[in-house]
Amino acid sequence: MKTGRKDISNLPSLIVSDQNGNLFDLPEYGLAVRHGVEFRPPEKEEIIPLPHGSELHMLPDRLPVGIDRRTGSAVVIASYKGIRLRPASAFVAPAYTVLYHAAYRRENKAVTLPLFSYAPLGFNGKGFVTTAVRVDRDKRQDAENFDQREIIRRGREILKKHPKNRLVHHLIHNCAFTYLCPAARNWVMARWEAPIPTSVSCNSSCLGCISSQPKESKVPATQPRITFIPSVDEIVEYTVPHLRTAPRAIVSFGQGCEGEPLTRGELIEEAVRAMRALTKMGTINLNTNASLPERVERICKAGLDSMRVSLNSARPGIYEAYYRPRGYGLKEVLESIKIAKAHGVWVSLNYLIFPGLSDTRTEMNALKGLVSKYSIDMIQMRNHNIDPDWYIGAFGTGITQEKPSGIIEWMREMRRAKPSLVFGYFNPYLG
Repeated sequence: MKTGRKDISNLPSLIVSDQNGNLFDLPEYGLAVRHGVEFRPPEKEEIIPLPHGSELHMLPDRLPVGIDRRTGSAVVIASYKGIRLRPASAFVAPAYTVLYHAAYRRENKAVTLPLFSYAPLGFNGKGFVTTAVRVDRDKRQDAENFDQREIIRRGREILKKHPKNRLVHHLIHNCAFTYLCPAARNWVMARWEAPIPTSVSCNSSCLGCISSQPKESKVPATQPRITFIPSVDEIVEYTVPHLRTAPRAIVSFGQGCEGEPLTRGELIEEAVRAMRALTKMGTINLNTNASLPERVERICKAGLDSMRVSLNSARPGIYEAYYRPRGYGLKEVLESIKIAKAHGVWVSLNYLIFPGLSDTRTEMNALKGLVSKYSIDMIQMRNHNIDPDWYIGAFGTGITQEKPSGIIEWMREMRRAKPSLVFGYFNPYLG
């Protein structure tokens, strides 16, 4: 397949893997990216050094696609000097949004990929490169901020101070020590955003849920759910000191290790009221699917400061095909946003960015309408952690017929809809 890029002489080399996970570059082939159903080389300005803290993956049951430097064509590369090849990709560090997916072709009966995002991976002679843009200057989850030995030392001290608090034990043993959750580790370090998981259940069944997957999906959950419901006292015991003393303090209900927090709406309402009775400092945030408007209203009245709403699309069909909601739909989500804005709550969209679909004209127009009508304050541009083919397959083949515009153009379009719109990756401190 011929590409539209005229000069590929300075294109980074494609990184591939052998079947044992050993990575190497192919000098004869340039880096290709996948944008929707198209394979092509990236533009020079789209390529950045691979951010520190990113992870590298080998993709099984797939063949890499690269740009043949002799012809300028995108080609499938099954082997190289007798070595059977697999694609390599990058799971990019937090604060960065990927612009494209890694380019590959699935083999027959390929396994579904685990719940990560899969960015292109190349080599420019100095180091690894990818295609992404930093959307948040906040360094709260940058890899250099975490010394796990110090986190373990501090975590053990906290456990001694809260010997009977089940939530504290969960956040330290499971989240900070085992799964290396950035929010839990920051809380242990007494800074920035602290998590408050509360829910063991959910009222949706998201295709790419990271905390619960049916056995038939054959995709493992990456962060198993909390198994108990904490008390108000357990929540207040560690969150109020954090709100009072941590720099740019935020506490957030709704985490990857739980279901939907609104299913415990009464508990959250009571906890917010109790926290605000003891301190007016810091930001209290709710990460949610926004499915239950009446519970959102009660929590807002209790003293909520900000709400982040998970969304993959502003179109009901695309939204419901992914979230698979039970007892609600996009209508209720929008009503919750309206209620929160009426109470002066900062509203962010936790928008799951999927290059090739999010940046189609139809998708952009729908989201622009939502942003404008409901006066959304911020879009957190989160990479959608899911096998690209699995995700596209949920909507039918027609969804890939529209040519995408690119994520940078997507950002311009959203700004035109609301010039004051903030782009980012993390929940903001509203002090």
